[in-house]
Amino acid sequence: MSFYWIKTNSLIKKIFSKYTWDIPNTENKIYLTFDDGPMSEITEWVLNQLKKHNAKATFFCIGNNIEKYPNVFTKVISEGHSVGNHTFNHLNGLKTSTEEYLENANLCKASISNLQAATCNLFRPPYGKIKASQAKKVKQLGYKIIMWDVLSADFDTKISPEKCLENVLNNVKSGSIIVFHDSVKAFPNLEYTLPKTLKILTKRGFVFDVIR
Repeated sequence: MSFYWIKTNSLIKKIFSKYTWDIPNTENKIYLTFDDGPMSEITEWVLNQLKKHNAKATFFCIGNNIEKYPNVFTKVISEGHSVGNHTFNHLNGLKTSTEEYLENANLCKASISNLQAATCNLFRPPYGKIKASQAKKVKQLGYKIIMWDVLSADFDTKISPEKCLENVLNNVKSGSIIVFHDSVKAFPNLEYTLPKTLKILTKRGFVFDVIR
């Protein structure tokens, strides 16, 4: 398993300062994000959990999944959440040519546009991996590149749900962008972690807002 930071290193944020890693604010707002959906039952379960706590979130969607589950995608939007482009096929930018990467991102853009009237201006590179040339082109298309401050690591099948929850609770602060995954692989950790995250952080006075 490759190395990853639970709390994004401050040096990384400085080096890649043109990416959005967190959103500082004075209102105790934090930003839950969900990658790799929409998925039929899992994304709907996430939406139900968010509704229980009057929480809003941002969903970075794979175009191929939008095509498979259009009704789930439109439900995300109708319930007041925001959405972002996560490429059509979850491409690793470091292993993909810039031309192919941009074509794939544009395919996802088309999938989103077919179901959402408003323009989508948020982009998250799968795996957080993107070449400088790709990032430049993505930004030229009008996207904000959204990374993260806290990684729940729910995708890691080698860690316990309790550890996943600890990753979030011990590292969150006002302005944090937190990553979860509404995917089959992550669900055993997500199912335990998300309800407790919402309950505990609500009690701490945090407000869950969308990224715009």
